[in-house]
Amino acid sequence: MGRQQQFALMGRYNRDMNQRLYAAAASLSEEQLASNVGAFFQSILGTLNHVYVADTMWLQRFAKRPFAAAGCLSAVATMTSPTALNQVLYEDFTALFRARRILDAEICRWTEALDEAGFDRPLRYKNSKGHNFCKPFGLVLQHFFNHQSHHRGQVTTLLSQQGVDVGVTDLLLWIEELPLSAESDNVVD
Repeated sequence: MGRQQQFALMGRYNRDMNQRLYAAAASLSEEQLASNVGAFFQSILGTLNHVYVADTMWLQRFAKRPFAAAGCLSAVATMTSPTALNQVLYEDFTALFRARRILDAEICRWTEALDEAGFDRPLRYKNSKGHNFCKPFGLVLQHFFNHQSHHRGQVTTLLSQQGVDVGVTDLLLWIEELPLSAESDNVVD
């Protein structure tokens, strides 16, 4: 499996986990979602907004690079750019859920179109504080997906504290099962 296939898998995992997480969160009241529970971004809604904001910032950076299949991100490129990582773009959970679905569909289309050759190319960008960076695109893309998983884990904990079970969140469930072969029979558990 090449890196392009791995990132396409991560795009699908991201989409499916967000759907599961948001569906679980929808069982809470707006007050419960917005309540400051001492999380890094204060609330469940604040944390979900943060992931959406960070995803938008990264995707807009990626959209400027032809090697990063930027043409697939035209809808994201035209969105209003967030100004801060703690910016709350959506105070209404239903509106955020709708926007998240659209963004995740874009991520899936984009990761399916990525070209293996682009992953080692340098990605030059400015962070949200205006500092310049230059890093390998593939490693930055890995960070993009890791960041989402990190914060979804936080939200899963916050939901659990409210008595809401998100279910199994392991990436392993999204990895295709291989057929058993004589060669695999020689593997010792």
